Amino acid sequence: MFYYLFSYLDREFDLMGAGVFQYISFRASMAALLSLMITIIFGKMLINFLMRKQIGESIRSLGLKGQEEKAGTPTMGGIIIILAIILPTIFFARIMNTYIILILMATLWMGLIGFIDDYIKVFKKNKEGLRGRFKIVGQIGLGLLVGLTLYFSDNVVIREFEEGQRIESGLNMSELKYEDVKSTKTTIPLTKHNEFDYSTLTFGGPDWMTMVVYVLIVILVIMAVSNGANITDGLDGLAAGTSAIIGIALALLAYVSGNVIFSDYLDIMYIPGSSELVIFLSAFVGACVGFLWYNAYPAQVFMGDTGSLSLGAIIAVLAITLRKELLIPVLCGIFLLENLSVIIQVFWFKYTKRKYGEGRRVFLMSPIHHHYQKKNIHEAKIVTRFWTVGILLAIISLVTLKLR
Repeated sequence: MFYYLFSYLDREFDLMGAGVFQYISFRASMAALLSLMITIIFGKMLINFLMRKQIGESIRSLGLKGQEEKAGTPTMGGIIIILAIILPTIFFARIMNTYIILILMATLWMGLIGFIDDYIKVFKKNKEGLRGRFKIVGQIGLGLLVGLTLYFSDNVVIREFEEGQRIESGLNMSELKYEDVKSTKTTIPLTKHNEFDYSTLTFGGPDWMTMVVYVLIVILVIMAVSNGANITDGLDGLAAGTSAIIGIALALLAYVSGNVIFSDYLDIMYIPGSSELVIFLSAFVGACVGFLWYNAYPAQVFMGDTGSLSLGAIIAVLAITLRKELLIPVLCGIFLLENLSVIIQVFWFKYTKRKYGEGRRVFLMSPIHHHYQKKNIHEAKIVTRFWTVGILLAIISLVTLKLR
């Protein structure tokens, strides 16, 4: 919104300082600042409102130390995270950008599903919340929306330049020879020729087969990351802090992917318009960090599924949009570990029960953060160590841009 307003004022009236809104770095900083302010200031108001309405978390007894103390803690705090992401994005991003429109829709879509789940748990007193199949339908619906938009939109392209051209600071784009290409290519980390086209999975089949394969992959990625973030949200500050770390890494990836000079230097795909996602991601990181003001141990509010499902879906859609979804196992390694710990635990328990007549466990409890709680490691220490691992994984993900 402000981008268009100040562009007009700069163009028509030569208003002093209006031109600063042309810079992504300035708008990203303002988005992060506003997001932090919204989360911290209005977060307290939301907590007080939730407490007055007695909208608190119902704790299922798992025999974990300190668990009973969390009973009644306000939940559905994800509402403030979503507001703190959407409002700064509307104010400072170019809202007519296809990528911005898509990620805002994804945020609202999964936020609504999470809100319905929390509403059923809190107001209907049903601890199971929204049935799993309805969550899956919602995630598939989002996958279809994202996949089909990216596949068919004429604004979603990669720009290929003629070889031998020098791309450097101060260049005039009109002097370069290039072609904007519709493609289902993505980035393969740690390989010399780091591009892979999903169309090769159809073995030369028709275009509709490529579309089906691509959309299915988008759906699987969204489901995996969204559920991973949801499972990770089991300790104070764990999901918010981990998401903030991932968001910073994605912001850097968005910046270099949308900058013609950096993308040429790093020899990665140049995606016109994707740098605008830096504004969204700055608001995303600001919202997560601001939420930690109240969600760090001991938590004054929980994000609920309203927040956790949204954060996972946002990360998945952004990775797909930036064509870095194959980096997700590393970048979102914490989410992957949490997911795998549950899968391994359930599989091994069922297998040993069939074979020996008694179910056995690999972990003391899953997800894996509860395993460490069972080992009497303090919750705050577990969260800090998971954040540390998350930072290492984010750095490794960024290093893969140049390490091949």
